[in-house]
Amino acid sequence: MTAPAGARWGRVLLKLSGEAFAGDGGYGVDGATVEYLANEIVGVRAETGVDVAVVVGGGNIWRGMTGAGAGMDRVQADYMGMLGTVINALALQDTLERLGQPTRVQTAIHMSQVAEPYIRRKAVRHLEKGRVVIFAAGNGNPFFTTDTTAALRAVEMDAEVLLKGSHSGTDGIYTDDPRTNPDATKLDEVSYLDVINRGLRAMDSTAITLCMDNKLPILMFDLMVKGNVVSIIRGEPIGTLVR
Repeated sequence: MTAPAGARWGRVLLKLSGEAFAGDGGYGVDGATVEYLANEIVGVRAETGVDVAVVVGGGNIWRGMTGAGAGMDRVQADYMGMLGTVINALALQDTLERLGQPTRVQTAIHMSQVAEPYIRRKAVRHLEKGRVVIFAAGNGNPFFTTDTTAALRAVEMDAEVLLKGSHSGTDGIYTDDPRTNPDATKLDEVSYLDVINRGLRAMDSTAITLCMDNKLPILMFDLMVKGNVVSIIRGEPIGTLVR
């Protein structure tokens, strides 16, 4: 895919954690935070012209592992988490469209009254027409994280990079948790195998392996710094590149 002038890539997939939607409250959907996230995406489309797909998590509403830890059936708990991602996707869609950005939500679980079912060719066509496509409900199967869904959808959409935004103030991958270890060192670039073998805080091993098998680079960065996504796409050395 030919990248627009001044852009590193022509198509990107942005992974947004569910917790990012909660703002400082830590739970639920914070309107001001969603507007911030939507403005970042609108900025990418307006300033670079690249295709943008988004995968959203649901941890601000429900985590399947939390329910399983309390004795709930893991499969049932994971399906509940998938429904949480749909709430976030619809909130993001509403804000994007109020800002004038055409958007489509596609879900891996059919709920035709609120979103399209996931159809790869249709999603690609939306991207080609300049729409932002938001993927919700994970990949429709329990036992998989939304990180793995992000890797899967990025490969399916022929995205050239997976942008994994952090909402916790961490600006990349470190040798240890910088919030608890002042000696932790930021890594500008690291290999897929190093992420797995060294147990670095990034994405789950299934997601990393899928990206490695398909030679899809991952860029970890601080999502809450205004303009970071546009700057990354323009080639500025921000975050940590995994490849």
